[in-house]
Amino acid sequence: MIDFSNIPSPCYVCEEALLEKNLELLEYVQQQSGAKIILALKGFAMHSTFPLVQKYLKGCTASGLHEALLAHETFEGEVHTYSPAYKEEDIKEIARISDHIVFNSPSQLFRFKDLVREINPDVELSLRINPEVSSSPKDIYNPCGIYSRLGTTLANFDEAVLPHLDGLNFHALCEQNVDALEEVLLAFEKNFSDYFATLKYINFGGGHHITKEGYDVEKLIRIIKEFKAKYNVDVYLEPGEAVGWQTGFLLSTVLDTFHNGMDLAILDTSAEAHMPDTLAMPYRADVRGSGEAGEKKYTYRLGGNTCLAGDIMGDYSFDTPLDVGDKIIFEDQIHYTFVKNTTFNGIKLPSLAILRKDGTLDVIKEFGYDEYKNRLS
Repeated sequence: MIDFSNIPSPCYVCEEALLEKNLELLEYVQQQSGAKIILALKGFAMHSTFPLVQKYLKGCTASGLHEALLAHETFEGEVHTYSPAYKEEDIKEIARISDHIVFNSPSQLFRFKDLVREINPDVELSLRINPEVSSSPKDIYNPCGIYSRLGTTLANFDEAVLPHLDGLNFHALCEQNVDALEEVLLAFEKNFSDYFATLKYINFGGGHHITKEGYDVEKLIRIIKEFKAKYNVDVYLEPGEAVGWQTGFLLSTVLDTFHNGMDLAILDTSAEAHMPDTLAMPYRADVRGSGEAGEKKYTYRLGGNTCLAGDIMGDYSFDTPLDVGDKIIFEDQIHYTFVKNTTFNGIKLPSLAILRKDGTLDVIKEFGYDEYKNRLS
């Protein structure tokens, strides 16, 4: 039983046992399929957990210089770096610390390939492909949508890149099962398989919801094995959400309750600043012990402690009335949350903690005024 009174509020709590359960499943996929799985830092970057994560995964994929530096400094494994476009001052440092660099377009590759290999002759180069097929449920997260800036389409592919490439990447999924991958692979192979013979690897990107209940893990393994055998290449996967999926919660505290047409509760956290995907996706986060509006006796609209009118988590019902000081637990708030946090309105960033397998709680980081001030001038 967790003693919530000992946890600073608000606070993200990563549960070590749940994280390791996900990692063990990902390791099973690696062992059975021969694929290499690397951690996408854009979805999960709690580097205090990396001593555990690096026991299972092969490295990290970064979305630019700062994530690449984090991977290089805190994770013992391969560093893969991709950006829609690179600045020359960044690519020099990226080349020094990366094992793989992924370019978004032939023009970026031609511009920087010689510089990169002069700095790091061992770096492997890849081109991101837009397979132009995706069943992503949200346009905002669909990398293959119309007019996408992410990846090179068949019409824009330049065969002159082939002598410089070690691999090809695609990323077309978002929280999806293996059937979506199968659909994308058909288009990818149809349009680009003629170019596979000289490559070392193909990266299947992220969005694979491998650790979600109901995901067809065995079919994924079969697809990877068949692809590797058919084309004699290594296969990479780079999930972020699948690593952090359902591995912890965000604890918050009720600051005030009142009535304005319905019962309202103000918390010491924020949907806008601390749970941005609840507004961007949007989706309704689960709250421990709650029900849908009207399901239980007392219904409240939970809101954040900022001046944004739309800073609302949603309507939840409870068995008993909420009081000032009560703890509200938002489930599954480890992936794509603190990596997106802001200090909007000067609101305090939630602390970061790890609930160890032995039941002890380690508060890893607490934040204050300096984080707000130092972002400004």
